[in-house]
Amino acid sequence: MDEELKPSAPAPDADVTAAAELVGRRAAGAQADGRMPAVYLGHGAPPLVDDPLWVAQLDAWARALPRPSAILMVSAHWEAAPATLGATSDGVPLVYDFYGFPERYYRTTYPAPPAPELADCVRDLLGAEQVAQRPERGLDHGAYVPLLVMYPEADVPVLQLSLPNLDPWRLYALGEKLRPLRDEGVLIVGSGFLTHGLPFLRDFRIDAPPPAWSSDFDAWAGAALEHGDVEALAGFREAPGGRYAHPTTEHFVPLFVTLGAGGGGAPVTTIEGYFLGLSKRSVQIA
Repeated sequence: MDEELKPSAPAPDADVTAAAELVGRRAAGAQADGRMPAVYLGHGAPPLVDDPLWVAQLDAWARALPRPSAILMVSAHWEAAPATLGATSDGVPLVYDFYGFPERYYRTTYPAPPAPELADCVRDLLGAEQVAQRPERGLDHGAYVPLLVMYPEADVPVLQLSLPNLDPWRLYALGEKLRPLRDEGVLIVGSGFLTHGLPFLRDFRIDAPPPAWSSDFDAWAGAALEHGDVEALAGFREAPGGRYAHPTTEHFVPLFVTLGAGGGGAPVTTIEGYFLGLSKRSVQIA
């Protein structure tokens, strides 16, 4: 483990097993024939792979999904306008966009196959003149950390697309344009964190109880998601705890790409609970 970062094997714990089985049932029940679901997930920091519960939940989620033909990842950690495509050549690199962690987290590899055909499809859907390319830009930790757990063999082609803006409705429209990819088996992933008030955390244990602003925002968002209330979600800065849950908005707004790609379907919560007191609520749209 000191030489290479790998997900921890799920602990033989009854609570972990039950939590993973629940995720699998929820994910299996939120699917439509012939169409890949769209998902929004909490990607966690690199130590996610050391948390047996989260590893088990993400692993169960991936196993319950149809096998993707490719993955289109929109992460909180890449903002660039216009919409910009990352690397599409062999040997997609990683971006170690975090600081102060043990050395092993910087030795991680994830040699996913490139997805040049998917990049062409994205250009066609968005309009080639509306899309830029950064061929040297690799997968950041919002992209590769969950994939280390969900597709550990790194055998699914992956393409990262930047957040071109932080406006919920414009990102929803972006997701709508990308929706046809789901009929081709592409897994569209919005990667962020449902609460991300890092400056306001005081307890940094993995199992720390959530601050009131985190649990209040999670409860509000959970209800809005259950009802598919995009308009309410777009006003998240005024939600209970909103200013603390998201002092900056980049970790919440990838949700709107997922909602747009979901075509108006009500999201189903697959994963819930907290990590460092932050909500890791993640959703899937059939």
